[in-house]
Amino acid sequence: MKHLTKFVFVALLFSLVLAGCSKLNQENYDKIKIGMDYQQVIEIIGNPDKCDAALGAKSCIWGGEKKNITIKFVADKVALPTMKGI
Repeated sequence: MKHLTKFVFVALLFSLVLAGCSKLNQENYDKIKIGMDYQQVIEIIGNPDKCDAALGAKSCIWGGEKKNITIKFVADKVALPTMKGI
């Protein structure tokens, strides 16, 4: 029983650490500025979960439906950053 308690404690601690490591937060969103290039954004919030591109424009999303950062790029430069649930 003692080992199970220790395992549960370690699992909970690990979960809290991972939750605190999310790059999808207000602080990182505030670092994203119009005109930044795609690589600079990647350095702040990591690789996107999905991107769609057409005619020199690209729209990328980090996160899911309830919590995300969406950025529209034109010529690989930030044109319109938006966020939801952050």
